[in-house]
Amino acid sequence: MNPTAPNHSASGQVTFLGAGPGDPGLLTLRAVEALASADVLVADPQVLDVVRVHTRAQVDTPLQASADEASIPADIPTLRDAANLVMAAARAGKRVVRAVTGDPGLDGNVAEEMLACAAEGIVFEVVPGIAAAVGVPAYAGVPLRDAEGTDVRFVDARSADDRCWSELGTSDATAVVSTTLDAVAAAAGELVTAGRKPDTPMTVTVAGTTTRQRTWTATLGSVAQVLKAAKVLPSPDGGQPVIAVVGERSAAAQRDRLSWFESKPLFGWRVLVPRTKEQAASLSDQLVSYGAVPHEVPTIAVEPPRTPQQMERAVKGLVTGRYEWIAFTSVNAVKAVREKFEEYGLDARAFAGIKVAAVGEQTAKALVAFGVKPDLVPSGEQSAAGLLEDWPPYDPVFDPIDRVFLPRADIATETLVAGLIELGWEVDDVTAYRTVRASPPPAETREAIKGGGFDAVLFTSSSTVRNLVGIAGKPHNVTVIACIGPATAKTAEEHGLRVDVMSPEPSVHKLAEALADFGAARRDAAIEAGDPVTRPSERRPGSRRRARS
Repeated sequence: MNPTAPNHSASGQVTFLGAGPGDPGLLTLRAVEALASADVLVADPQVLDVVRVHTRAQVDTPLQASADEASIPADIPTLRDAANLVMAAARAGKRVVRAVTGDPGLDGNVAEEMLACAAEGIVFEVVPGIAAAVGVPAYAGVPLRDAEGTDVRFVDARSADDRCWSELGTSDATAVVSTTLDAVAAAAGELVTAGRKPDTPMTVTVAGTTTRQRTWTATLGSVAQVLKAAKVLPSPDGGQPVIAVVGERSAAAQRDRLSWFESKPLFGWRVLVPRTKEQAASLSDQLVSYGAVPHEVPTIAVEPPRTPQQMERAVKGLVTGRYEWIAFTSVNAVKAVREKFEEYGLDARAFAGIKVAAVGEQTAKALVAFGVKPDLVPSGEQSAAGLLEDWPPYDPVFDPIDRVFLPRADIATETLVAGLIELGWEVDDVTAYRTVRASPPPAETREAIKGGGFDAVLFTSSSTVRNLVGIAGKPHNVTVIACIGPATAKTAEEHGLRVDVMSPEPSVHKLAEALADFGAARRDAAIEAGDPVTRPSERRPGSRRRARS
Protein backbone atom coordinates (compact mmCIF):
# COMPACT_ATOMS: atom_id res chain seq x y z
CA MET A 1 0.00 0.00 0.00
CA ASN A 2 1.25 3.50 -0.75
CA PRO A 3 1.53 5.09 2.73
CA THR A 4 1.92 8.65 1.41
CA ALA A 5 -1.22 8.73 -0.71
CA PRO A 6 -4.29 10.23 0.94
CA ASN A 7 -7.18 7.79 1.27
CA HIS A 8 -10.12 9.52 -0.36
CA SER A 9 -13.28 7.69 0.59
CA ALA A 10 -14.80 8.47 -2.81
CA SER A 11 -11.97 6.68 -4.62
CA GLY A 12 -11.29 3.03 -5.01
CA GLN A 13 -7.91 1.38 -4.93
CA VAL A 14 -5.62 -0.24 -7.49
CA THR A 15 -3.46 -3.33 -7.15
CA PHE A 16 -0.65 -3.57 -9.71
CA LEU A 17 -0.10 -7.28 -9.83
CA GLY A 18 2.60 -9.41 -11.42
CA ALA A 19 1.12 -12.60 -12.89
CA GLY A 20 4.44 -14.26 -13.72
CA PRO A 21 5.72 -15.45 -17.08
CA GLY A 22 2.95 -17.94 -17.86
CA ASP A 23 2.71 -20.86 -15.44
CA PRO A 24 -0.50 -20.35 -13.40
CA GLY A 25 1.20 -22.00 -10.43
CA LEU A 26 3.62 -19.07 -10.11
CA LEU A 27 0.97 -16.65 -8.88
CA THR A 28 1.71 -15.58 -5.31
CA LEU A 29 -0.74 -16.08 -2.45
CA ARG A 30 -1.14 -12.31 -2.18
CA ALA A 31 -1.98 -12.13 -5.87
CA VAL A 32 -4.74 -14.71 -5.44
CA GLU A 33 -6.14 -12.78 -2.47
CA ALA A 34 -6.19 -9.52 -4.44
CA LEU A 35 -7.87 -11.15 -7.42
CA ALA A 36 -10.57 -12.68 -5.22
CA SER A 37 -11.64 -9.25 -3.96
CA ALA A 38 -11.41 -7.37 -7.27
CA ASP A 39 -14.39 -5.50 -8.72
CA VAL A 40 -12.58 -4.77 -11.98
CA LEU A 41 -9.80 -6.74 -13.70
CA VAL A 42 -7.59 -5.05 -16.31
CA ALA A 43 -5.09 -7.66 -17.49
CA ASP A 44 -2.47 -8.07 -20.17
CA PRO A 45 -3.92 -10.47 -22.76
CA GLN A 46 -1.09 -12.98 -22.22
CA VAL A 47 -2.11 -13.55 -18.59
CA LEU A 48 -5.86 -12.93 -18.72
CA ASP A 49 -6.70 -16.64 -18.53
CA VAL A 50 -4.13 -17.16 -15.76
CA VAL A 51 -5.64 -14.57 -13.42
CA ARG A 52 -9.31 -14.65 -14.34
CA VAL A 53 -9.90 -18.05 -12.73
CA HIS A 54 -9.18 -16.52 -9.32
CA THR A 55 -11.74 -13.72 -9.62
CA ARG A 56 -15.40 -13.64 -8.66
CA ALA A 57 -17.94 -14.51 -11.33
CA GLN A 58 -19.27 -10.95 -11.39
CA VAL A 59 -15.90 -9.24 -11.85
CA ASP A 60 -15.84 -6.68 -14.65
CA THR A 61 -13.16 -7.29 -17.32
CA PRO A 62 -13.38 -4.29 -19.67
CA LEU A 63 -10.05 -5.06 -21.35
CA GLN A 64 -10.65 -8.25 -23.35
CA ALA A 65 -7.65 -7.91 -25.65
CA SER A 66 -5.74 -10.71 -27.28
CA ALA A 67 -2.10 -10.89 -28.26
CA ASP A 68 -3.16 -10.26 -31.85
CA GLU A 69 -4.61 -6.75 -31.78
CA ALA A 70 -5.56 -7.04 -35.44
CA SER A 71 -8.26 -9.51 -34.43
CA ILE A 72 -9.88 -7.14 -31.92
CA PRO A 73 -13.06 -5.37 -33.06
CA ALA A 74 -12.75 -1.60 -33.26
CA ASP A 75 -15.22 -1.01 -30.42
CA ILE A 76 -13.26 -3.06 -27.85
CA PRO A 77 -10.55 -1.25 -25.85
CA THR A 78 -6.97 -2.31 -26.50
CA LEU A 79 -3.99 -2.29 -24.19
CA ARG A 80 -3.37 1.37 -25.02
CA ASP A 81 -6.51 2.18 -23.05
CA ALA A 82 -5.51 0.21 -19.94
CA ALA A 83 -4.47 3.28 -17.95
CA ASN A 84 -7.75 5.06 -18.73
CA LEU A 85 -9.76 2.00 -17.71
CA VAL A 86 -7.85 1.67 -14.45
CA MET A 87 -8.29 5.33 -13.53
CA ALA A 88 -11.99 5.44 -14.48
CA ALA A 89 -12.78 2.38 -12.35
CA ALA A 90 -10.74 3.68 -9.39
CA ARG A 91 -12.46 7.07 -9.53
CA ALA A 92 -15.79 5.22 -9.37
CA GLY A 93 -14.75 3.66 -6.05
CA LYS A 94 -13.93 0.21 -7.42
CA ARG A 95 -11.24 -2.23 -6.32
CA VAL A 96 -9.13 -2.58 -9.47
CA VAL A 97 -6.52 -5.23 -10.23
CA ARG A 98 -4.10 -4.33 -13.01
CA ALA A 99 -2.43 -7.62 -13.91
CA VAL A 100 0.71 -7.64 -16.02
CA THR A 101 2.97 -10.34 -17.39
CA GLY A 102 5.96 -11.13 -15.19
CA ASP A 103 6.70 -8.50 -12.55
CA PRO A 104 5.21 -4.95 -12.52
CA GLY A 105 8.57 -3.32 -11.86
CA LEU A 106 10.70 -5.28 -14.32
CA ASP A 107 8.36 -6.50 -17.07
CA GLY A 108 5.23 -4.36 -16.85
CA ASN A 109 5.25 -0.82 -18.20
CA VAL A 110 2.95 0.45 -15.46
CA ALA A 111 5.08 3.15 -13.81
CA GLU A 112 3.06 5.87 -15.52
CA GLU A 113 -0.17 4.28 -14.30
CA MET A 114 1.18 4.27 -10.74
CA LEU A 115 2.18 7.93 -11.04
CA ALA A 116 -1.31 8.76 -12.29
CA CYS A 117 -2.81 7.10 -9.21
CA ALA A 118 -0.43 9.00 -6.94
CA ALA A 119 -1.25 12.30 -8.63
CA GLU A 120 -4.96 11.88 -7.95
CA GLY A 121 -4.54 10.49 -4.44
CA ILE A 122 -5.80 7.04 -5.38
CA VAL A 123 -4.55 4.34 -3.00
CA PHE A 124 -2.52 1.66 -4.73
CA GLU A 125 -0.31 -1.29 -3.90
CA VAL A 126 2.15 -3.42 -5.83
CA VAL A 127 2.15 -7.22 -5.70
CA PRO A 128 5.47 -8.45 -7.14
CA GLY A 129 5.49 -11.36 -9.54
CA ILE A 130 8.07 -13.77 -10.95
CA ALA A 131 9.89 -11.79 -13.64
CA ALA A 132 10.26 -13.56 -17.00
CA ALA A 133 14.02 -12.95 -16.98
CA VAL A 134 14.27 -14.88 -13.69
CA GLY A 135 11.50 -17.49 -13.99
CA VAL A 136 12.17 -18.63 -17.55
CA PRO A 137 15.86 -19.58 -17.03
CA ALA A 138 14.87 -21.45 -13.86
CA TYR A 139 12.32 -23.51 -15.83
CA ALA A 140 14.87 -24.04 -18.62
CA GLY A 141 17.38 -25.55 -16.18
CA VAL A 142 19.83 -22.67 -16.56
CA PRO A 143 21.02 -21.28 -13.19
CA LEU A 144 22.18 -17.71 -13.62
CA ARG A 145 25.06 -18.04 -11.15
CA ASP A 146 27.41 -20.86 -10.17
CA ALA A 147 29.08 -21.56 -6.81
CA GLU A 148 31.83 -19.02 -7.51
CA GLY A 149 29.31 -16.31 -8.26
CA THR A 150 29.25 -13.76 -11.05
CA ASP A 151 27.45 -10.62 -12.02
CA VAL A 152 24.06 -11.04 -13.70
CA ARG A 153 22.84 -8.31 -16.02
CA PHE A 154 19.41 -8.01 -17.57
CA VAL A 155 18.97 -6.33 -20.92
CA ASP A 156 16.01 -5.71 -23.21
CA ALA A 157 17.40 -5.98 -26.74
CA ARG A 158 14.62 -3.81 -28.11
CA SER A 159 15.80 -0.76 -26.16
CA ALA A 160 19.52 -1.54 -25.66
CA ASP A 161 21.92 1.07 -27.10
CA ASP A 162 25.55 0.82 -28.19
CA ARG A 163 26.80 1.66 -24.70
CA CYS A 164 24.77 -1.19 -23.19
CA TRP A 165 26.13 -3.74 -25.68
CA SER A 166 29.67 -2.42 -25.20
CA GLU A 167 29.49 -2.83 -21.43
CA LEU A 168 28.19 -6.38 -21.79
CA GLY A 169 30.79 -7.21 -24.42
CA THR A 170 33.71 -6.28 -22.18
CA SER A 171 32.26 -8.00 -19.11
CA ASP A 172 32.22 -11.64 -18.06
CA ALA A 173 28.79 -11.20 -16.47
CA THR A 174 25.95 -13.54 -17.29
CA ALA A 175 23.64 -11.67 -19.64
CA VAL A 176 19.91 -12.36 -19.60
CA VAL A 177 18.56 -10.94 -22.84
CA SER A 178 14.87 -10.32 -23.49
CA THR A 179 14.27 -10.33 -27.23
CA THR A 180 12.25 -12.09 -29.93
CA LEU A 181 12.90 -15.36 -31.75
CA ASP A 182 13.76 -13.74 -35.07
CA ALA A 183 15.99 -11.10 -33.39
CA VAL A 184 18.00 -13.37 -31.07
CA ALA A 185 20.75 -13.96 -33.63
CA ALA A 186 21.13 -10.20 -34.09
CA ALA A 187 21.46 -9.78 -30.32
CA ALA A 188 24.14 -12.48 -30.30
CA GLY A 189 25.94 -10.60 -33.08
CA GLU A 190 25.87 -7.39 -31.05
CA LEU A 191 27.58 -9.17 -28.15
CA VAL A 192 30.26 -10.68 -30.41
CA THR A 193 30.92 -7.31 -32.04
CA ALA A 194 31.23 -5.77 -28.58
CA GLY A 195 33.88 -8.29 -27.53
CA ARG A 196 32.28 -11.51 -26.36
CA LYS A 197 33.83 -14.68 -27.79
CA PRO A 198 31.75 -16.47 -30.46
CA ASP A 199 32.04 -19.75 -28.50
CA THR A 200 30.37 -18.25 -25.39
CA PRO A 201 27.54 -20.62 -24.29
CA MET A 202 24.01 -19.47 -24.94
CA THR A 203 20.51 -20.83 -24.35
CA VAL A 204 17.34 -19.59 -26.02
CA THR A 205 13.93 -20.33 -24.46
CA VAL A 206 10.56 -19.66 -26.01
CA ALA A 207 7.15 -19.85 -24.26
CA GLY A 208 8.97 -20.19 -20.94
CA THR A 209 7.23 -21.77 -17.92
CA THR A 210 4.39 -23.12 -20.09
CA THR A 211 3.96 -26.60 -21.53
CA ARG A 212 4.87 -25.11 -24.94
CA GLN A 213 8.33 -24.23 -23.64
CA ARG A 214 11.30 -25.13 -25.81
CA THR A 215 14.96 -24.43 -25.16
CA TRP A 216 17.91 -24.61 -27.54
CA THR A 217 21.56 -24.72 -26.45
CA ALA A 218 24.03 -22.97 -28.73
CA THR A 219 26.84 -20.42 -28.70
CA LEU A 220 26.84 -16.78 -29.72
CA GLY A 221 28.37 -17.75 -33.02
CA SER A 222 26.16 -20.76 -33.79
CA VAL A 223 22.71 -19.72 -32.57
CA ALA A 224 21.43 -18.75 -36.03
CA GLN A 225 22.43 -22.13 -37.47
CA VAL A 226 20.99 -24.03 -34.47
CA LEU A 227 17.58 -22.38 -34.83
CA LYS A 228 17.59 -22.93 -38.57
CA ALA A 229 18.53 -26.60 -38.15
CA ALA A 230 15.70 -26.99 -35.62
CA LYS A 231 13.32 -25.60 -38.29
CA VAL A 232 12.00 -22.88 -36.02
CA LEU A 233 13.40 -20.11 -38.22
CA PRO A 234 12.37 -18.67 -40.52
CA SER A 235 8.86 -18.81 -39.12
CA PRO A 236 5.69 -16.71 -39.01
CA ASP A 237 6.00 -17.04 -35.22
CA GLY A 238 9.37 -15.30 -35.20
CA GLY A 239 8.01 -12.30 -33.36
CA GLN A 240 7.25 -14.19 -30.15
CA PRO A 241 9.33 -13.26 -27.09
CA VAL A 242 12.28 -15.32 -25.90
CA ILE A 243 14.72 -15.23 -23.01
CA ALA A 244 18.35 -15.83 -23.97
CA VAL A 245 21.01 -16.52 -21.34
CA VAL A 246 24.64 -15.85 -22.28
CA GLY A 247 27.71 -16.61 -20.20
CA GLU A 248 30.37 -19.16 -19.29
CA ARG A 249 28.97 -19.52 -15.76
CA SER A 250 25.30 -19.90 -16.64
CA ALA A 251 25.60 -23.72 -16.57
CA ALA A 252 24.29 -24.04 -20.12
CA ALA A 253 26.61 -27.03 -20.66
CA GLN A 254 24.86 -28.87 -17.81
CA ARG A 255 21.33 -28.27 -19.05
CA ASP A 256 20.87 -31.93 -19.99
CA ARG A 257 21.00 -32.71 -16.26
CA LEU A 258 19.30 -29.57 -14.96
CA SER A 259 16.36 -29.40 -17.36
CA TRP A 260 13.75 -30.52 -14.84
CA PHE A 261 10.71 -28.98 -16.54
CA GLU A 262 11.06 -29.99 -20.19
CA SER A 263 12.16 -33.49 -19.15
CA LYS A 264 8.88 -34.32 -17.39
CA PRO A 265 7.59 -37.66 -18.74
CA LEU A 266 4.54 -36.22 -20.53
CA PHE A 267 5.87 -32.73 -21.20
CA GLY A 268 3.64 -30.94 -23.68
CA TRP A 269 1.44 -33.99 -24.33
CA ARG A 270 -2.18 -33.17 -25.05
CA VAL A 271 -4.06 -35.85 -23.13
CA LEU A 272 -7.75 -36.46 -23.62
CA VAL A 273 -9.63 -37.23 -20.40
CA PRO A 274 -13.06 -38.59 -21.38
CA ARG A 275 -14.95 -38.61 -18.08
CA THR A 276 -17.60 -36.62 -16.29
CA LYS A 277 -16.40 -33.13 -15.39
CA GLU A 278 -16.46 -33.81 -11.65
CA GLN A 279 -14.47 -37.02 -11.97
CA ALA A 280 -11.87 -35.52 -14.32
CA ALA A 281 -10.56 -32.83 -11.96
CA SER A 282 -8.17 -34.85 -9.77
CA LEU A 283 -6.94 -36.88 -12.73
CA SER A 284 -6.22 -33.71 -14.70
CA ASP A 285 -4.25 -32.29 -11.77
CA GLN A 286 -2.10 -35.40 -11.73
CA LEU A 287 -1.49 -35.20 -15.48
CA VAL A 288 -0.42 -31.56 -15.13
CA SER A 289 2.20 -32.65 -12.57
CA TYR A 290 3.69 -34.88 -15.30
CA GLY A 291 3.86 -31.93 -17.72
CA ALA A 292 0.78 -32.84 -19.74
CA VAL A 293 -1.99 -30.58 -21.00
CA PRO A 294 -5.23 -32.37 -20.08
CA HIS A 295 -8.32 -31.77 -22.19
CA GLU A 296 -11.50 -32.86 -20.43
CA VAL A 297 -14.28 -34.14 -22.67
CA PRO A 298 -17.39 -35.38 -20.84
CA THR A 299 -18.64 -38.58 -22.44
CA ILE A 300 -21.16 -39.40 -19.74
CA ALA A 301 -23.78 -37.14 -18.25
CA VAL A 302 -25.25 -38.01 -14.86
CA GLU A 303 -28.98 -37.51 -14.37
CA PRO A 304 -31.45 -38.36 -11.58
CA PRO A 305 -33.41 -41.63 -11.81
CA ARG A 306 -36.63 -41.47 -13.82
CA THR A 307 -38.64 -42.59 -10.79
CA PRO A 308 -37.24 -41.19 -7.51
CA GLN A 309 -39.56 -43.11 -5.18
CA GLN A 310 -37.24 -46.10 -4.74
CA MET A 311 -34.34 -43.84 -3.75
CA GLU A 312 -36.55 -41.86 -1.37
CA ARG A 313 -37.72 -45.04 0.41
CA ALA A 314 -34.14 -46.28 0.77
CA VAL A 315 -32.89 -43.00 2.27
CA LYS A 316 -35.77 -43.01 4.76
CA GLY A 317 -34.82 -46.62 5.57
CA LEU A 318 -31.33 -45.45 6.47
CA VAL A 319 -32.78 -43.17 9.12
CA THR A 320 -35.22 -45.75 10.52
CA GLY A 321 -32.60 -48.49 10.92
CA ARG A 322 -33.50 -50.73 7.97
CA TYR A 323 -29.89 -51.34 6.93
CA GLU A 324 -26.71 -52.77 8.47
CA TRP A 325 -24.51 -51.58 5.57
CA ILE A 326 -24.49 -49.03 2.77
CA ALA A 327 -22.05 -49.63 -0.09
CA PHE A 328 -20.87 -46.86 -2.40
CA THR A 329 -19.43 -47.97 -5.74
CA SER A 330 -18.70 -44.51 -7.21
CA VAL A 331 -18.27 -40.85 -6.45
CA ASN A 332 -21.55 -40.24 -8.27
CA ALA A 333 -23.37 -42.56 -5.84
CA VAL A 334 -22.02 -40.53 -2.92
CA LYS A 335 -23.17 -37.34 -4.62
CA ALA A 336 -26.67 -38.77 -5.27
CA VAL A 337 -27.17 -39.80 -1.64
CA ARG A 338 -25.75 -36.52 -0.37
CA GLU A 339 -28.13 -34.51 -2.55
CA LYS A 340 -31.07 -36.57 -1.28
CA PHE A 341 -29.93 -36.01 2.32
CA GLU A 342 -29.79 -32.25 1.74
CA GLU A 343 -33.26 -32.36 0.22
CA TYR A 344 -34.56 -33.88 3.47
CA GLY A 345 -32.49 -31.63 5.73
CA LEU A 346 -30.21 -34.51 6.80
CA ASP A 347 -26.43 -34.60 7.17
CA ALA A 348 -23.69 -37.16 7.84
CA ARG A 349 -25.05 -37.86 11.33
CA ALA A 350 -27.79 -39.95 9.68
CA PHE A 351 -25.12 -42.63 9.08
CA ALA A 352 -24.75 -43.22 12.83
CA GLY A 353 -24.91 -46.95 13.57
CA ILE A 354 -24.60 -47.92 9.89
CA LYS A 355 -21.46 -49.49 8.42
CA VAL A 356 -20.21 -47.76 5.28
CA ALA A 357 -18.23 -49.36 2.45
CA ALA A 358 -16.42 -47.62 -0.43
CA VAL A 359 -15.23 -49.35 -3.58
CA GLY A 360 -11.96 -47.37 -3.78
CA GLU A 361 -9.89 -44.42 -2.65
CA GLN A 362 -11.69 -41.77 -4.72
CA THR A 363 -15.08 -42.85 -3.45
CA ALA A 364 -13.67 -42.90 0.08
CA LYS A 365 -12.40 -39.33 -0.33
CA ALA A 366 -15.86 -38.21 -1.48
CA LEU A 367 -17.34 -39.78 1.66
CA VAL A 368 -14.78 -38.10 3.92
CA ALA A 369 -15.65 -34.77 2.29
CA PHE A 370 -19.26 -35.52 3.21
CA GLY A 371 -18.20 -36.12 6.82
CA VAL A 372 -18.29 -39.93 6.72
CA LYS A 373 -15.32 -42.18 7.34
CA PRO A 374 -15.86 -45.52 5.56
CA ASP A 375 -15.56 -48.69 7.59
CA LEU A 376 -14.50 -50.81 4.64
CA VAL A 377 -12.29 -50.02 1.63
CA PRO A 378 -10.77 -52.88 -0.41
CA SER A 379 -7.28 -53.79 0.74
CA GLY A 380 -6.46 -55.11 -2.73
CA GLU A 381 -8.10 -54.45 -6.07
CA GLN A 382 -10.29 -51.36 -6.05
CA SER A 383 -13.34 -52.84 -7.70
CA ALA A 384 -16.54 -54.68 -6.87
CA ALA A 385 -14.59 -57.92 -6.84
CA GLY A 386 -12.00 -56.41 -4.49
CA LEU A 387 -14.75 -55.17 -2.18
CA LEU A 388 -16.28 -58.65 -2.03
CA GLU A 389 -12.91 -60.13 -1.10
CA ASP A 390 -12.96 -58.14 2.15
CA TRP A 391 -16.71 -58.10 2.81
CA PRO A 392 -17.68 -60.18 5.88
CA PRO A 393 -20.35 -62.86 5.51
CA TYR A 394 -23.65 -62.28 7.27
CA ASP A 395 -23.58 -63.60 10.83
CA PRO A 396 -26.98 -63.64 12.60
CA VAL A 397 -25.22 -63.58 15.98
CA PHE A 398 -23.22 -60.38 15.37
CA ASP A 399 -25.33 -58.70 12.69
CA PRO A 400 -28.73 -57.60 13.99
CA ILE A 401 -29.82 -56.61 10.49
CA ASP A 402 -29.13 -58.55 7.29
CA ARG A 403 -29.80 -55.85 4.70
CA VAL A 404 -27.43 -53.77 2.52
CA PHE A 405 -28.36 -50.53 0.74
CA LEU A 406 -26.59 -50.34 -2.62
CA PRO A 407 -27.13 -46.98 -4.41
CA ARG A 408 -25.65 -47.09 -7.89
CA ALA A 409 -25.98 -46.38 -11.60
CA ASP A 410 -28.73 -47.74 -13.77
CA ILE A 411 -26.18 -49.59 -15.95
CA ALA A 412 -24.12 -51.13 -13.14
CA THR A 413 -23.14 -54.78 -13.36
CA GLU A 414 -24.59 -57.41 -11.04
CA THR A 415 -21.22 -58.62 -9.68
CA LEU A 416 -21.55 -56.96 -6.28
CA VAL A 417 -25.21 -57.84 -5.80
CA ALA A 418 -24.63 -61.51 -6.58
CA GLY A 419 -21.56 -61.65 -4.34
CA LEU A 420 -23.35 -60.08 -1.36
CA ILE A 421 -26.29 -62.46 -1.71
CA GLU A 422 -23.84 -65.35 -1.76
CA LEU A 423 -22.39 -64.04 1.51
CA GLY A 424 -25.86 -64.22 3.06
CA TRP A 425 -26.93 -60.57 2.77
CA GLU A 426 -30.21 -59.16 1.50
CA VAL A 427 -29.56 -56.33 -0.97
CA ASP A 428 -31.69 -53.32 -1.84
CA ASP A 429 -30.21 -52.56 -5.26
CA VAL A 430 -31.38 -48.99 -5.88
CA THR A 431 -30.91 -46.82 -8.96
CA ALA A 432 -29.46 -43.62 -7.49
CA TYR A 433 -28.59 -41.99 -10.82
CA ARG A 434 -28.66 -42.60 -14.55
CA THR A 435 -25.71 -42.35 -16.90
CA VAL A 436 -26.48 -41.10 -20.40
CA ARG A 437 -24.26 -40.28 -23.33
CA ALA A 438 -23.07 -36.69 -23.25
CA SER A 439 -23.47 -34.23 -26.10
CA PRO A 440 -20.75 -34.22 -28.78
CA PRO A 441 -17.75 -31.96 -28.07
CA PRO A 442 -17.03 -28.93 -30.29
CA ALA A 443 -16.06 -29.58 -33.92
CA GLU A 444 -12.46 -28.52 -33.24
CA THR A 445 -12.13 -31.20 -30.54
CA ARG A 446 -13.70 -33.88 -32.75
CA GLU A 447 -11.27 -33.04 -35.54
CA ALA A 448 -8.32 -33.21 -33.14
CA ILE A 449 -9.44 -36.63 -31.91
CA LYS A 450 -9.82 -38.12 -35.37
CA GLY A 451 -6.88 -36.22 -36.90
CA GLY A 452 -4.21 -37.11 -34.35
CA GLY A 453 -4.15 -33.80 -32.50
CA PHE A 454 -4.07 -35.56 -29.13
CA ASP A 455 -1.03 -37.44 -27.89
CA ALA A 456 -2.90 -39.83 -25.61
CA VAL A 457 -6.37 -40.71 -24.39
CA LEU A 458 -7.20 -42.26 -21.02
CA PHE A 459 -10.11 -44.71 -21.00
CA THR A 460 -11.40 -45.37 -17.50
CA SER A 461 -14.25 -47.72 -18.39
CA SER A 462 -15.77 -49.55 -21.33
CA SER A 463 -18.55 -46.98 -21.47
CA THR A 464 -16.04 -44.15 -21.97
CA VAL A 465 -14.69 -46.02 -25.00
CA ARG A 466 -18.11 -46.57 -26.52
CA ASN A 467 -19.34 -43.08 -25.75
CA LEU A 468 -16.25 -41.24 -26.98
CA VAL A 469 -16.27 -43.11 -30.28
CA GLY A 470 -20.01 -42.50 -30.50
CA ILE A 471 -19.93 -38.75 -29.92
CA ALA A 472 -16.55 -37.80 -31.39
CA GLY A 473 -15.19 -40.62 -33.57
CA LYS A 474 -12.26 -43.02 -33.23
CA PRO A 475 -8.91 -41.62 -32.05
CA HIS A 476 -6.15 -41.45 -34.70
CA ASN A 477 -3.71 -44.37 -34.80
CA VAL A 478 -0.79 -42.20 -33.61
CA THR A 479 -2.63 -41.47 -30.35
CA VAL A 480 -1.45 -43.50 -27.35
CA ILE A 481 -4.37 -45.48 -25.92
CA ALA A 482 -4.28 -46.12 -22.17
CA CYS A 483 -6.88 -48.32 -20.47
CA ILE A 484 -7.72 -48.84 -16.81
CA GLY A 485 -8.14 -52.61 -17.05
CA PRO A 486 -8.63 -55.71 -19.25
CA ALA A 487 -12.36 -55.20 -19.80
CA THR A 488 -11.83 -51.62 -20.96
CA ALA A 489 -8.90 -52.71 -23.16
CA LYS A 490 -11.06 -55.39 -24.77
CA THR A 491 -13.75 -52.84 -25.60
CA ALA A 492 -11.11 -50.52 -27.07
CA GLU A 493 -9.75 -53.33 -29.26
CA GLU A 494 -13.28 -54.21 -30.38
CA HIS A 495 -13.53 -50.62 -31.64
CA GLY A 496 -10.32 -51.02 -33.66
CA LEU A 497 -8.00 -49.26 -31.21
CA ARG A 498 -4.45 -50.38 -30.38
CA VAL A 499 -3.96 -50.47 -26.61
CA ASP A 500 -0.51 -49.15 -25.65
CA VAL A 501 -0.78 -48.76 -21.88
CA MET A 502 -2.57 -50.84 -19.25
CA SER A 503 -2.95 -49.76 -15.64
CA PRO A 504 -1.49 -52.28 -13.15
CA GLU A 505 -4.51 -51.63 -10.91
CA PRO A 506 -8.06 -50.43 -11.67
CA SER A 507 -7.32 -46.91 -10.38
CA VAL A 508 -7.38 -43.70 -12.39
CA HIS A 509 -4.24 -42.50 -10.62
CA LYS A 510 -2.39 -45.73 -11.36
CA LEU A 511 -3.52 -45.34 -14.96
CA ALA A 512 -1.99 -41.84 -15.10
CA GLU A 513 1.21 -43.19 -13.53
CA ALA A 514 1.35 -45.94 -16.14
CA LEU A 515 1.02 -43.38 -18.95
CA ALA A 516 3.79 -41.29 -17.36
CA ASP A 517 6.03 -44.37 -17.20
CA PHE A 518 5.28 -45.03 -20.88
CA GLY A 519 6.17 -41.44 -21.76
CA ALA A 520 9.41 -41.58 -19.76
CA ALA A 521 10.48 -44.82 -21.45
CA ARG A 522 9.67 -43.35 -24.86
CA ARG A 523 11.73 -40.25 -24.07
CA ASP A 524 14.70 -42.28 -22.78
CA ALA A 525 14.67 -44.47 -25.91
CA ALA A 526 14.75 -41.41 -28.20
CA ILE A 527 17.66 -39.86 -26.27
CA GLU A 528 19.61 -43.14 -26.27
CA ALA A 529 19.13 -43.47 -30.03
CA GLY A 530 20.24 -39.88 -30.58
CA ASP A 531 16.84 -38.90 -31.92
CA PRO A 532 14.93 -35.73 -31.03
CA VAL A 533 12.30 -36.13 -28.33
CA THR A 534 8.92 -35.70 -29.96
CA ARG A 535 5.31 -36.17 -28.94
CA PRO A 536 3.16 -38.92 -30.51
CA SER A 537 1.02 -36.33 -32.31
CA GLU A 538 4.11 -35.07 -34.15
CA ARG A 539 4.30 -38.39 -36.01
CA ARG A 540 1.04 -37.88 -37.85
CA PRO A 541 1.18 -37.09 -41.58
CA GLY A 542 1.66 -33.41 -42.27
CA SER A 543 2.55 -32.50 -38.68
CA ARG A 544 5.47 -30.21 -38.07
CA ARG A 545 7.06 -29.35 -34.79
CA ARG A 546 6.84 -25.62 -34.19
CA ALA A 547 7.36 -23.31 -31.26
CA ARG A 548 4.14 -21.46 -30.55
CA SER A 549 3.40 -18.61 -28.22
